[in-house]
Amino acid sequence: MKFLAKSALAAVLLAGTAAPGWSADGVVNVYNWSDYIDETILQDFEKETGIKVVYDVFDSNDILETKLLAGGTGYDVVVPSGTFLSRQIQAGVFQPLDKSKLSNLGNMWNVVSERTATYDPDNAHSVNYMWGTTGIGYNVDQVEERMADAPVDSWKLIFDPTVLSKFADCGVFMLDASDEMIPAALNYLGEDPDSHDPEVIAKAEDLLMSIRPYIQKFHSSEYINALANGDICIAVGWSGDVLQARDRAAEADNGVTVEYSTPVEGALMWFDQMAIPKDAKNVENAHIFIDYIMRADVMAKASNYVYYANGNEASQALLEPDVIGDPAIYSSEAALKTLYTTTPYPPRVQRKVTRLWTKVKSGQ
Repeated sequence: MKFLAKSALAAVLLAGTAAPGWSADGVVNVYNWSDYIDETILQDFEKETGIKVVYDVFDSNDILETKLLAGGTGYDVVVPSGTFLSRQIQAGVFQPLDKSKLSNLGNMWNVVSERTATYDPDNAHSVNYMWGTTGIGYNVDQVEERMADAPVDSWKLIFDPTVLSKFADCGVFMLDASDEMIPAALNYLGEDPDSHDPEVIAKAEDLLMSIRPYIQKFHSSEYINALANGDICIAVGWSGDVLQARDRAAEADNGVTVEYSTPVEGALMWFDQMAIPKDAKNVENAHIFIDYIMRADVMAKASNYVYYANGNEASQALLEPDVIGDPAIYSSEAALKTLYTTTPYPPRVQRKVTRLWTKVKSGQ
């Protein structure tokens, strides 16, 4: 089966096939997003290097950040998103990369590296793993059945209560990600999605509360299977996740057709970065692992599996046509111009954002 549930994936990787002579020094502990790698990449890494991969998964930046800020994570490589990475660097939780140990840095794509430098100046602490957009996944038939002219290419599908209410009966999921949904709401309102002004951010609260009655669940990974199985009809999600749902449905031949839309008003362009925590125990192995992932053939294999774009230009010649040729994965030059990025909220604003998001999720 091409895609494994995260629990199954973790079980496969944690079980491993330990080579004789492996010790604590021959280990790299990796903490990555769920459903985000082809497990054979890790198995091949173990065979080639003799380094055992202990691989755990998460599905929320908040979970990762809580562990990082508490210290003593036990991980050697972690994969935070750009905005979280930026404030984590400021908090001193990462160590600078030793670029002399990263022979494959030349493979990286300047289009992505120039943008990730916004979060990590000179890309001193991190290397891009994947990037993508946050948009709308939808069940084609269920949506058309309820609204023949549904604005599936627009945030109006989500943020106009009169539209979204038509789909409450078939199920609507939204990412549990305040740092993405608040900017999306502000962008829809014509405001700066990267605003740190509490008065501007407050405008997002009214909009989000107006659609709250029609949102079944806030979750950052369950929508993949829910879309693929036809259990829900709309999800605000990450591009690659929705495309995984699309392909799972196609493989299951269950009569479900899933599509992904990057709204015409613009969408968030996000970046997931590989970094080494300051308290990592296996720093040498962490560099070996990151350098291995940066190989063109390895990165292409990863993208071909998860259907996300990556920041490795050398890998592009090895990508499957339905990956490199899909504008939902590799945005066109025109679409790239509509994408926006955001920067971390300062602590005082972050507290307001956290309270706002808690209110929206509770609906009270």
